[in-house]
Amino acid sequence: MTPLLQLSDVCYRYPGADRDALIGVSLSVGPREFHAVLGPNGSGKTTLVRIALGAVSPLVGRADVDRRSASTWPRQDLAKIVGVVPQREDNLFPQRVRETVLLGRYPHLSLWGRERAADHDAVDRALAACDALHLADRWLWTLSGGEYQRVRVARALAQEPKLLVLDEPGMSLDLKHEMGVFELVLGLVHEQGLGVLMITHDLNLAARFADSLLLLEGGRPVAAGAPNDVLTQETVEKVFSWPVAMQTVDGRPQMVPLRQRKESRA
Repeated sequence: MTPLLQLSDVCYRYPGADRDALIGVSLSVGPREFHAVLGPNGSGKTTLVRIALGAVSPLVGRADVDRRSASTWPRQDLAKIVGVVPQREDNLFPQRVRETVLLGRYPHLSLWGRERAADHDAVDRALAACDALHLADRWLWTLSGGEYQRVRVARALAQEPKLLVLDEPGMSLDLKHEMGVFELVLGLVHEQGLGVLMITHDLNLAARFADSLLLLEGGRPVAAGAPNDVLTQETVEKVFSWPVAMQTVDGRPQMVPLRQRKESRA
């Protein structure tokens, strides 16, 4: 099966930096695959996303989207292949949900930017897939955090992409809404055949939902593969510099952070 996203031995260093941001990183995401990238702050996760989306070109190695170098895609054409849910964004203008999701149709609009019936149908399908059709006429500022995240995913789906890239989609959400986002994304993988690349700090949810994990430290790949192979106690404690206990739930590894042991005083 042809990968939707292929990173091959990618290395990158920002201008003026004294060390590489990524060193020898490889990753492949195909249709119906859910991949998660993990690592401490400053481990290179954001740089990986920028390279995957063609915002910067690797100094060594290749980054291809749908068999074409990521940096050579025209932005409008790339948006027909890849839908992105960024970590943060500012809503500068008051908008209703339907108007927000309709923004996802911009790569498909005509030269004059006129909306067609097909565009509105795509918006309805995206809202329905995210269980957000009932929110269509609500103002964004009236939504809860979980509702807003579903709307952001719906906007990306309105692009009708093959690949969905999400950067910390569960950040600042409570348990129910964070689980809801992960369940939503997994459903899109199974039901619509999307490939998914997710950046997340939540090791446990990544292990529960993703098919494959990539663990980065200092820009280097520490481990990659199935959750049980990547999230071992030894590896987690080494990369995150914190003691943990590992359990297994539904055949997937789950981490319990422990209190740091302090040496007893004489």
